[in-house]
Amino acid sequence: METVISMQGVCKQYGKGERAVAALKDVTFSVTAGEMVAILGPSGSGKSTLMNLLGCLDTPTKGSYRLAGRPVEEMSEGHLSALRNRYIGFVFQSFHLLPQLTAMENVELPLLYRGIPERRRREMAADSLRQVGLGDRLHHRPAQLSGGQQQRVAIARAIVGAPPMLLADEPTGNLDTASGQEIMQLLRQLHAAGHTVVLITHDPRIGAACPRRVIIEDGCLREE
Repeated sequence: METVISMQGVCKQYGKGERAVAALKDVTFSVTAGEMVAILGPSGSGKSTLMNLLGCLDTPTKGSYRLAGRPVEEMSEGHLSALRNRYIGFVFQSFHLLPQLTAMENVELPLLYRGIPERRRREMAADSLRQVGLGDRLHHRPAQLSGGQQQRVAIARAIVGAPPMLLADEPTGNLDTASGQEIMQLLRQLHAAGHTVVLITHDPRIGAACPRRVIIEDGCLREE
C-alpha cells in the first residue's frame, strides 16, 4: 500500500536559546493509504503543532516529512499551498464555512482554486453533498443548517477533490452527542469506501471509534 504520511525524527521548536520550547520531539510516524487513525492527547500535548505539520501549514525544525512521497520541508510556501489543495481535505471543529455562500458554493471553493470549469465544479460539488446526505440542501446557506449539517458540508468540501488524506481536527467538538455520533459514522463510512482519515482529538470516545490509535504526550508520539 502507498504511504500517504511519512515522518522521520520530526522535531518542532519555538523560540531560541533559554526560551526555546520543544513542541514535538523526535516524532516518527507513518500512515498508509486507506487507514483511519486517531491521534489522541490532552491540551498542551502537541496535537495542534502536529496537525499544523501534517496539514502543511508549518514545517519541521528538524527531521523529514513526506506527504504522498513529496518532501514537505524542502518546499516554498507556494508549493505548500498547492500541495494542501490537492492532497489534503481539511475538516475543522468550527466548520469554516463562508456564511454568504450556499452549501454547494462552499464545497466548490477548492475546485475554484484548481481552475476547474464552473459547470464541472457544480457537478462535483453536488455529488459530494449527496455523498454526505445533503442532496436536498444544495442551496441552503450555513445559517439555515444545523451544526451537524454544517459539518457535513465541511466534509463534502474536504472530499470533493478526492485528496489522498482527510485531516479532521476535533470534528465533533462543536456538536451535541447525537450529531457527533452521526459525523463519526460518516467518517467511518468514508474510510470504508477507501478514504485515508487522520483524526485529531482529545476525546477517548472518539478515538475508540477508529481502528488505529496513536497517543501524543509532551510532544512525543506512541502507538496505543
